[in-house]
Amino acid sequence: MLVAGLIAGIVASVLFNLGIALQAIEARRAPKEESLRASLIWDLLHRPRWVAGLGIEWFGVPLEILAFAWAPFVVVQPLLACGLLVLLAIAHRLLDESPSAGAMVGVGFVIVGIALIAWGAPGQQDTHRGPGAVVAVVGGLVLASGVPFALRGRRLDNAITAVLGSACGFAATNVAMKLMADDFGHDQFLRAGIWLAVAAVVGFGATVTGMTALQRAPATTVIPISTAVQTFLPVALEPLFLRESFRQASLDGVPLLLGIGVMLVGIVMLARTRQVSTLAAGAAVEEPDAGRPPDSAVPSPP
Repeated sequence: MLVAGLIAGIVASVLFNLGIALQAIEARRAPKEESLRASLIWDLLHRPRWVAGLGIEWFGVPLEILAFAWAPFVVVQPLLACGLLVLLAIAHRLLDESPSAGAMVGVGFVIVGIALIAWGAPGQQDTHRGPGAVVAVVGGLVLASGVPFALRGRRLDNAITAVLGSACGFAATNVAMKLMADDFGHDQFLRAGIWLAVAAVVGFGATVTGMTALQRAPATTVIPISTAVQTFLPVALEPLFLRESFRQASLDGVPLLLGIGVMLVGIVMLARTRQVSTLAAGAAVEEPDAGRPPDSAVPSPP
């Protein structure tokens, strides 16, 4: 079951990354005045390519749930960033560029990190802490994800605020999905339904802020920050809401912690490369509008 959970997590990550690459194309084309508004998603839902990206992501959701049900949270969560490896391979074909030295080093770090995490994985069983601790962790992440909406139109309403809010929102979604998977496995269907609703609502808000961030800043800024925060923040908070069976981890969990750190470095290096960030932002697969001059030829408004 542990191996199946690892595979499910990796495949889910691939689908999530491919989906966001398609969505990013249309996010950049959406009117800027729709930033941080629900109308942004309404507009994007009328764009077939964005909907296709959303559909690809949805295919990854059941796999993510299975991964959380079959493997420890602290193991599955870092694996949700593995899809960047697939983006690098696809970018090599679409951009016709060999991976840079930094990208190859990042790949090496990711592979070593995955190996260490798999080696040092604790037992499959983890239990929730008290309701207060669980609600506090999810509630804190949800509040952080709402900061961009509270700052809309103010001085601090910028791309970095949007991407951090989005990352915190998706981090809360991942935690809620983990809690839902556990409750469902223990036949606690009402609680599982509540966590699913939380994940859906917070995920919607995180999508709005994420698309807004891609409108406002280059992918080389958005992708590394978003990937690192939403992947590894839940791991850092994990001891606050779960009781992990670290007694079953190899060498008292040292390989596991080392693997998480190594993989974090690799993911940031990989996400910062031009090939990955370009594809993650959809630029490599974007088709120019017929009859439309390039952006540099379009006169700026007075």
